[in-house]
Amino acid sequence: MEVAFLDRDGTITKDYKDEDWRFVSQLEFIDGSIDALINIQNKGYELIIITNQYLINENIITLNSYEKLTNKFISKLKENNIDLLDIFYCPHTRTEGCDCLKPRPGLINQALMKYPNIDLEHSFLVGDSLCDMELAQYFNLDFFGINISISYDNIRPVNSLNDVLDFI
Repeated sequence: MEVAFLDRDGTITKDYKDEDWRFVSQLEFIDGSIDALINIQNKGYELIIITNQYLINENIITLNSYEKLTNKFISKLKENNIDLLDIFYCPHTRTEGCDCLKPRPGLINQALMKYPNIDLEHSFLVGDSLCDMELAQYFNLDFFGINISISYDNIRPVNSLNDVLDFI
């Protein structure tokens, strides 16, 4: 199974300063991201979201508010016939030392345990931060970095999720 591993905030939806997340009740999709997800899915990739949500354990947002946002996010995708295979998130603080806070490998390892037929050689990761890039490097995944200007080997800078379509 070929998978598009996707960061959420800053990749598919707008990102905010940590403290501002307290006031977010609806995720705002970045222009073109829904069409891009449809096209990635139509190319045969399963979609898995991998997202750091340290704001939960840092008491900036509650688990309940994260779940409400996520349910609205999933509903919006379903309205557009986008089927997520799964969402893996890390709720731990940046100082807890867990294995799942990106760039640590835990979120993708969880995906591999749940879906052992994932073909990493033909999968890729899209994100907007260096921790996403480092996670992709750990698994030797092709990486598309939104507004990341580093370019070498399997790392490609792109301006948006839509630009990924030029490479897959």
